[in-house]
Amino acid sequence: MTSAPTDALQTALAAEHAAVFVYGALGGQTSQTTDPTLYAEVTDAYLTHRDRRDELTAMIVDQGREPVAAEPGYDLPADLSSPIAVADRALTLERACASTYAFVVASTRGEARAWAVAALIDTAVRELGFGGKPERLPGL
Repeated sequence: MTSAPTDALQTALAAEHAAVFVYGALGGQTSQTTDPTLYAEVTDAYLTHRDRRDELTAMIVDQGREPVAAEPGYDLPADLSSPIAVADRALTLERACASTYAFVVASTRGEARAWAVAALIDTAVRELGFGGKPERLPGL
């Protein structure tokens, strides 16, 4: 039995699994001493996406479904040796998450939609810290 709202949450969970993996790698490429702002932004993003992953898992379990598992690994750019490369990858990741959360907003109602709206807004704002530009309709 499938459910469009739960399937949307599963899609978001898959995106969060990727975000947690990638931000873990990005965190390993940043330095608190040489670029404290980027370090703080990457660390905050990692913690936020980890929390969202856990919240999505709980929502899906509460609906009686098995949460989608994380992949064994995710693609990373070959070169993450500069702060610019790290910020570019983080921006790409946040844009992908914004798109996913826009899909969840369109596919859900009630508490799940309110949760997705908050996640979409947070992700759109986080893009700015990684060099993104404000958009009228983030995620679309």
